[in-house]
Amino acid sequence: MNDLANKVAIITGAASGIGRAAAISLADKGMKVALVDLNADDLEEVKATINNKGQVAISLEANVAEPTSIQRAIDETVEKWQQIDTVFINAGINGAVSSIEDLTPSEWDNTIETNLKSTFLTVKYSVPFMKTNGGSIIITSSINGNRIFKNFGMSAYSTSKAGQVAFGKMAALELAQYKIRVNMICPGAIDTNIEKNTFKDEKHLEEIAIPVEYPEGNQPLSHQSGSAQQVADLVYFLSSDLSSHITGTEVYIDGAESLL
Repeated sequence: MNDLANKVAIITGAASGIGRAAAISLADKGMKVALVDLNADDLEEVKATINNKGQVAISLEANVAEPTSIQRAIDETVEKWQQIDTVFINAGINGAVSSIEDLTPSEWDNTIETNLKSTFLTVKYSVPFMKTNGGSIIITSSINGNRIFKNFGMSAYSTSKAGQVAFGKMAALELAQYKIRVNMICPGAIDTNIEKNTFKDEKHLEEIAIPVEYPEGNQPLSHQSGSAQQVADLVYFLSSDLSSHITGTEVYIDGAESLL
């Protein structure tokens, strides 16, 4: 029996990449899906893709780092379907990639707020609607900041991703009494369009880079980047009763890339 049928998922960063793949995958399993993103045009395309298959999705344009904006999206989801069962916190950016000396305070704040503050906000405003029936919160973190630190210039990004894991573990313990599970997924290289939100300072990166030798290839399992669908399959697992005894756990999905 499909334990996700007629349940409700809210997905941030749903307009592309991992969020898009997860939205389509969960809708295929019978979930009603609230799609949240800043990119209205791509959001509508994902909604149409789901609706055209006879499945149910709504699109909600929102800034996940702005409290009233993300709260409104969550409230509208509950007004539509009276419940939230899965929250997939996936919106994020690479942001500015630069040396610590040359990274500006505003660039730091932008990355931390978009990735980490938004995680807190999305959990905060979702919890009241999940306390009665429980559910699953899934946070997209990264191998960066948790298992690898060799990507020079990504101090803000790595800090935000490490913070997501720490926050997720705190939330897992706090929310366990309500049968709300909180887990973090840590992808490696995945074929998405996140590079569009990456701003590299090549000059100053050259000043801080340390030469490192690696074995040929950097994804030992498949010798290529992972796919958004592979991550979506993990999101399905963590949304379903198959993971009913898993909480406070980070799951690496990188083909052993971060073990090199």
